[in-house]
Amino acid sequence: MENYFNYFTEIEDRFQQRRGTLLLLSTLDWALIEMWREAGIPLEAVLRGIDAAFDRYDARKARTSARRINGLAWCAQEVMTAAEEMREATVGAAKPPADAAGAGLERERVAAYLTETAAKLRSAKLSGLAAETAAEIAERLTALAQRIREQSEALNLEELERTLTALEEKLLNALLATATEEELTALREQSAQEIAPYRRRMQALQIRQIEQQFLHKRLLERHDVPRLSLFYMRHG
Repeated sequence: MENYFNYFTEIEDRFQQRRGTLLLLSTLDWALIEMWREAGIPLEAVLRGIDAAFDRYDARKARTSARRINGLAWCAQEVMTAAEEMREATVGAAKPPADAAGAGLERERVAAYLTETAAKLRSAKLSGLAAETAAEIAERLTALAQRIREQSEALNLEELERTLTALEEKLLNALLATATEEELTALREQSAQEIAPYRRRMQALQIRQIEQQFLHKRLLERHDVPRLSLFYMRHG
């Protein structure tokens, strides 16, 4: 995926630029970006979709008093359309070589991020199984950071990201297992309320995926648990 470690930042910047204000993205917006990332939607497709949504809005605004775009969900359909167009245009195209420099990330910077994330896990507001899982993952991150500092071979960021994704899924499962019924119900109701204005612009599968991402993000925030993905090395 292009601009691997700028994915979140560039999407946020483009949305704010087209909207003309520094509107902070909501939890729903971040959940949507996370869904696009996990689905492998190229950054360029997301940016094209945002531009297409705002171009359409600007044209409509010139004729009527169109309602202002207040969230990325307004751009969801255009993003999926742009992604499909890019897939069709690149069928049979040669895959570009991977960036041998690891997207410009220094070894020590990655190790420092893992060490910092481990410290945050140890101080998270958790108990029971969730606390035990967080402590176990913190030790794993510390060991990974040490190995990265000591190894001589090139840093494989894709492999590291897969490891972090697996660890985060394990942590999320522990959080879900220890959450109360009332907590989960409240979070799902909040998710439904925030998504409601955008349901007409998204497919059922997209809605389910966003609801899941929203729930995960809110659970992590509620317990002061950091995200593990390298995507959050510059964002968070």
